[in-house]
Amino acid sequence: MRKHFSYLLLILITPFISAATGNVPEGGRSAAMGNASAALTDFWSLQNNQAGLAFYNQMAAGVYFENRFLVKELSLRAGGVVMPVRAGVFGLNVSYFGYELYNESKIGLGFARKFGERFAAGLQLDYLITALGEDYGSKGVVTFEAGILTKINDHLNIGAHVFNPVNVKLLEYADERIPAVFKVGAAWAFDANIVLTAEVEKETDFDPVVKFGAEYRVIEEIYVRGGISTNPGQYSFGFGLNFKKLKVDFASSVHQVLGWSPQISLIYSFR
Repeated sequence: MRKHFSYLLLILITPFISAATGNVPEGGRSAAMGNASAALTDFWSLQNNQAGLAFYNQMAAGVYFENRFLVKELSLRAGGVVMPVRAGVFGLNVSYFGYELYNESKIGLGFARKFGERFAAGLQLDYLITALGEDYGSKGVVTFEAGILTKINDHLNIGAHVFNPVNVKLLEYADERIPAVFKVGAAWAFDANIVLTAEVEKETDFDPVVKFGAEYRVIEEIYVRGGISTNPGQYSFGFGLNFKKLKVDFASSVHQVLGWSPQISLIYSFR
């Protein structure tokens, strides 16, 4: 009975889950800022726009957890490692969404490089796995994603990212394909304490999503954040704690119908 209920819940709630397969934004900072992250240059660029990794100069590891709508079957768990080298920056990202009866996994290996002081590009190869329980089996496919980011000046970043532009086929039945997702965004550092972000995202066969975010540094170790996004309409907020080597970011988004989705991420820098 519980299994049938879980399937029914998944069917009812799926229209509200945007591009779960391989393209979910990650990181508590991004989540608190409405997921307007295409122009940010932080650790979670390894998922949100690989080009941003080129400006991240620390070896670090991080984990992320999201409990979507407080339904454990819709939880997202992710982790990654970022490693700068002389030629650029490598990133490894692993994520798992769902539960034993339905889940989606992703393994991504990316590389980003700066071209000059103000422009960077990134590319990532992805292996995506979709699995159904009760002996239905699983299906794995290979695709890629890529991004660019430019620093117009010391205050303004512009970034663009595309996930799965080849619209890779998942199943022969009904020609089911994983959607392509395009996004472009900007991040404006108003001063040393305030960052504003904006982004437009377009997924195959869906209306565009518009996102806005803001971050305010209260003191060196404490940040507060907020954001909003459309289609579906959601509000988000959160805060970050920065220690010498450890960053902890808390966030939550609120859907007017489905409720709360708390998120947390931790990043440890090795130097």
